[in-house]
Amino acid sequence: MDPVVHFEIPYDDRARIMRFYRDVFGWELEHLGEQMGDYVLATTSSRAEPNPKGSKGAIDGGFFPRKADWPAQVPSVVIAVRDIAASMKKVAAAGGEVLGEPMDIPGVGRYVSFYDTEKNRLSILQPLPMT
Repeated sequence: MDPVVHFEIPYDDRARIMRFYRDVFGWELEHLGEQMGDYVLATTSSRAEPNPKGSKGAIDGGFFPRKADWPAQVPSVVIAVRDIAASMKKVAAAGGEVLGEPMDIPGVGRYVSFYDTEKNRLSILQPLPMT
């Protein structure tokens, strides 16, 4: 079974979205800078203090800047897979549509977005091996 491991939400104004999620939910946010595409990492639960339901199942996420030439920039989830190439073939064979070629995210793994059969945008990630 391939688990949901991350969520993503687009933004138009980085400072505004960071302020909103920090103030409303208390999330820890880290802007990774231009070299990482102005991505903002979001930590949603403390690892030191379990959330009310325990930290099991809690996922973290991130925010990315909207871009005029990117498809389907909506909130989505990221699913971890063992083999991104094999999973891309499965997506296509099941009636989904892979959106471009996988990209390497330094220190994280290989990533690509896709549409499911209902035109929902999701992503798959083949994480780098844990060391």
